[in-house]
Amino acid sequence: MAKNEGNVNFNEISRLASSTELKGTMISSSDIRVDGRFEGSIITEGKVLVGETSEIVGDIIARSADIWGKVSGSVTIGDTLSLKNGCSLSGTAEIVKLSVEIGSIFNCTCRMITTGDFDERLKSAKGDKASAGSKTSVTSATSKASAGDKVSDKD
Repeated sequence: MAKNEGNVNFNEISRLASSTELKGTMISSSDIRVDGRFEGSIITEGKVLVGETSEIVGDIIARSADIWGKVSGSVTIGDTLSLKNGCSLSGTAEIVKLSVEIGSIFNCTCRMITTGDFDERLKSAKGDKASAGSKTSVTSATSKASAGDKVSDKD
């Protein structure tokens, strides 16, 4: 019998589309999927999924992460960090468990931590960002239109 990991509510997954660039801080209790370009901090109690076309520059603090794209910065993961074939991770990594597929690029200073260490870092990060203002702070966002897209200046 398969292990039941619970039902995923797809309305609870935050998503950054491949045609979008975003700078700032994202704080969520749900999963986050990034297919575009993100610069800043991602903090979630859930999972971060980094798509094949994505590029993240900054910090990720998440319960778990699956990386197919490119990440540069600091990664702190409370359960499993999965590096998929073709991905690139550079910077620093603090993780509880690591899974690396053949074909992944893993160029990090790595430190194994406990789940207790992670919980402290998550609480601290959420407290620091929340005390700095609102829970979501977006410095700039850009969505690129491609040929054939209808663009209107009407509200």
